[in-house]
Amino acid sequence: MSDEPQHEKEDASREAEQAPIEPSRSRSSALRPLGAALVAALGVGGIAASLAHCTRARPVDARSAELIAGAAHYEEYCALCHGAEGEGYAADNANALANQDFLVSVSDEFLRVNIAEGHPGTPMAAYHESRGGPLDDVKLANLVAFIRGWQEEPTASLTEPGEGDIERGAEVYSRRCASCHGDEGQGVSAVSLNNPQFLATASDAQIRYAISEGRRGTPMPAFAGDLSPRTLDDLTALIRSWERDTEEREIVAPEMGPDLVIHPDGEAPEFSELREGRYVPSTEVAAALEQGRRLVILDARPPSDYVMFHIPGAVPAPYYEIEELAARIPKDGTWVIAYCACPHAASGRVMDYLRDEGFPNTAVLDEGVLVWRDEGFPIVEGEEPGEVADAE
Repeated sequence: MSDEPQHEKEDASREAEQAPIEPSRSRSSALRPLGAALVAALGVGGIAASLAHCTRARPVDARSAELIAGAAHYEEYCALCHGAEGEGYAADNANALANQDFLVSVSDEFLRVNIAEGHPGTPMAAYHESRGGPLDDVKLANLVAFIRGWQEEPTASLTEPGEGDIERGAEVYSRRCASCHGDEGQGVSAVSLNNPQFLATASDAQIRYAISEGRRGTPMPAFAGDLSPRTLDDLTALIRSWERDTEEREIVAPEMGPDLVIHPDGEAPEFSELREGRYVPSTEVAAALEQGRRLVILDARPPSDYVMFHIPGAVPAPYYEIEELAARIPKDGTWVIAYCACPHAASGRVMDYLRDEGFPNTAVLDEGVLVWRDEGFPIVEGEEPGEVADAE
C-alpha cells in the first residue's frame, strides 16, 4: 500500500478530541464455550449430541434450549458459507460472524435485519419467512442469540465520526480499499460496502470502527494509526454517500411445478468434460437452452433470490430442502444442473446430494448465476420458471 499524503496526517489536535474506544459491559463471554461446543457437536452428531453435551455441562434451561435451536439453524442455513465455527469465507466473501471485531461493534438488531432481509444482489439471501425463507421470528431470534454467543470481548464504545469530505475519502479509497472492496464498493475479494441493506442498518460509527480497527485474522487491516482521524471520517462519509433506498419486496414463495424437465422432447445436451469432474461452463448451458436440449436446472438459492431473477426454466430447489425435492427429479439420465450465487457452495451441496443418491448426470454451473446475469445470458423474474422467450 502507498503512503498516506501529508494532508492526511495534519490533525493531531482532532485526534485528541476523538473519544477513545472503550470497552463497556461484556455481552456473553460465558456463552462462548457453549456455542463452540454446540457447533462442534452438530458437526458430528446432530441435535441429540449437542443436547446431551449441554445436559452434562449444565441443566437445559430456556436459555440453553434457545442456543441449541439457534445452533441447529446455523448448521442448516449458515455454516455452508460462513463456516462451521463462524470463521467466514467458506464460500466466496461470506464474512466471519465469530470475529470479535465484528461482534463487539454490531447490535442484535443489525444481525437480525441482515439475516432476515439479506443483501439483494449478493450471495447473501433473505432468510425470513416474509421473504420466502425458512426462518420465522422465533427461529431468527434463536439464530441471533447463537451468533451472539460467540462474543468473548466487551462491546465496543463506538466513536461517532465528524463531518467527512467525500472527495478526499474517494482519493484514499481508490488507493487503499478499492482493490478488495471494488471501485464503487461492490466487492471484489471482500464484502460489498455499497449494498442498500447493509447501509440501511449499519451506523456511521459502526462503519468507522470497522475501518479503524479492521478484522483480526482476515485480510482487513486496522487503519487506526495509519490513517488520521480526519481520513477515517472522510472514508466513512464516502461509504455513506453510496446509500440508497431499500426496495420493499413482497415475496410470493415459488413452488416446484409438476414439469421439472426443460424441453422434455429434446435431445440430451453435449457438454464438454466437466472441470474437476463437477463444473460445466455457462456458455454450454446457455447453448443447451437455446438449442432446446432436455435438462433440469435447479436454483439452489433461497426463494427470495429465485424470485428476483433466475435462469429460464430453472425450478426452486433451496440447498436446505434438496432431500425433500430429490424424489421429484427424474433419475433417467437427464442432465441436472444446479446453480447458486456463491458461486459453488449451495449448488455443490445439491449436486453432491444427488450424486450420493445415484443420479447419473449432474453438474454445477461453473461461474454461478451472478456471472451468468452479468455476462448477458437470459434471466427471468418472478415465481414462475419461465422460458427463454420470456427472458430479459
